[in-house]
Amino acid sequence: MKRLNKDILTWIILIIFFALLIFVYNQVNDKYNDLGQNAPLPTKLHPIVEEKKDVLLKKASMIGINVIITEKFRSIKRQNELFKQGRSKEGTIVTHAKGGESYHNYGLAFDYALENKNGDLIWDIHYDGNNNGESDWFEVAEIAKEMGFTWGGDWHNFKDYPHLQMDFGLSIHQLKNGLRPKINTE
Repeated sequence: MKRLNKDILTWIILIIFFALLIFVYNQVNDKYNDLGQNAPLPTKLHPIVEEKKDVLLKKASMIGINVIITEKFRSIKRQNELFKQGRSKEGTIVTHAKGGESYHNYGLAFDYALENKNGDLIWDIHYDGNNNGESDWFEVAEIAKEMGFTWGGDWHNFKDYPHLQMDFGLSIHQLKNGLRPKINTE
């Protein structure tokens, strides 16, 4: 009788354990739209990234910094062309990501520059156009990071100062395999 009760208890514990495991798995995956291998590539910025980009522009403007978005969504073809730059094409290397390996390709990243008082676009990371003693570039990056963006200027192996992205916890590998962040903001 004792043996039977012990076996039943073991089975109950195993069933509860697996039920909890399934519950946790579903909770973790619920924040994504798992569209499998056939998920289409987006053609524009993710709505949340687009919305937060607009807020970033307003916040920067409020402290006297005019931010210009130089590139948002980027096609695989465009990414491959940029990858060739400084390698098989003239110019300097601007990316280490081939097509499909950039968050731009999934509508989760954009690049920016600053506009000076003459209306010229500048990429000078030391520029202080609002004359507060701080680099405008770094001020914009700090605002963006407070809003949940990752800044390419914080990367260790390749500093990509114009780059901001939101990965929603997804790796490039997951994105390549069709996993996408949810569109709704609930």
